[in-house]
Amino acid sequence: MRRAFVVSTAFVVALYASCPAAAQRSGSAAPTPRSSAPIDLTGYWVAVVSEDWRHRMATPRKGDFESLPLNAEGRRVANEWDLEADNAAGLQCKAFGVGGIMRQPGRLHITWVDDDTLQIEFDAGSQTRLLEFAPNAQPPPGEPTWQGFSRAEWQRPPGGNQGPVRAQIGNSEGPIAPGGGGRGQRGGPPPSASLTEGGSLHVVTTGFRAGYLRKNGVPYSEDATITEYFHRLPEHANGDVWLHVLTIVEDPRYLNDRFMTSTHFKREPNGSKWNPTECRTPPPPPPPAP
Repeated sequence: MRRAFVVSTAFVVALYASCPAAAQRSGSAAPTPRSSAPIDLTGYWVAVVSEDWRHRMATPRKGDFESLPLNAEGRRVANEWDLEADNAAGLQCKAFGVGGIMRQPGRLHITWVDDDTLQIEFDAGSQTRLLEFAPNAQPPPGEPTWQGFSRAEWQRPPGGNQGPVRAQIGNSEGPIAPGGGGRGQRGGPPPSASLTEGGSLHVVTTGFRAGYLRKNGVPYSEDATITEYFHRLPEHANGDVWLHVLTIVEDPRYLNDRFMTSTHFKREPNGSKWNPTECRTPPPPPPPAP
């Protein structure tokens, strides 16, 4: 079992933002984020849990902070976690907020709501995120939500080159698609090529409710900033298509360093396995016998 992806190794992402293409000719409309997308992220994707297995597939014991850069306040809050109190207070979705939802085992359904808005639905916790590309988009009025407000932009290679781009994530080979069949199953195909397709999606999320990085009450605050990079990997020789999501959490209240995770999803042909569930965290195992 591998440790969660943290800032213990070099991190290089050789992807550069470029301005959207100008209007094609006089009188023609400028391309929209939907029409100019360098990669297609739409469809159904299943999480493949090949690392950090015991923290994602089950609820860890209280006090299990392995690989997390918690400061003293973060540890204090995490050590006070009480699952029954959360349930009684109607806070069952704290582990399904934007800071933890990508690490939940389950499926994504990605669609375009309109030309400027990409939607990600999660069957785990029945959550929905909206990624806003429009520069003038504003957070909706009212109280912060579990998923917050996400600004998105496409990133492309220098000069608008649409060829493959190397994304080196902590090693010299770039991201690879792990084996597995979703929901914690292991095995699967050999690693895919280390090149992403011709660009990536960059997302920055703020304005959310405080939640949990892990199911056992490890906190992130409403002051955190969450940055994500979505990379679609080239189709494998066996036909598999993989999605890689790099998540970076920066939280001045509870973390003393950036917390990074690297999460993989495999594309599914349709939604036949889509299974929305309510927010529910199983109880952790009992303490070990003395």
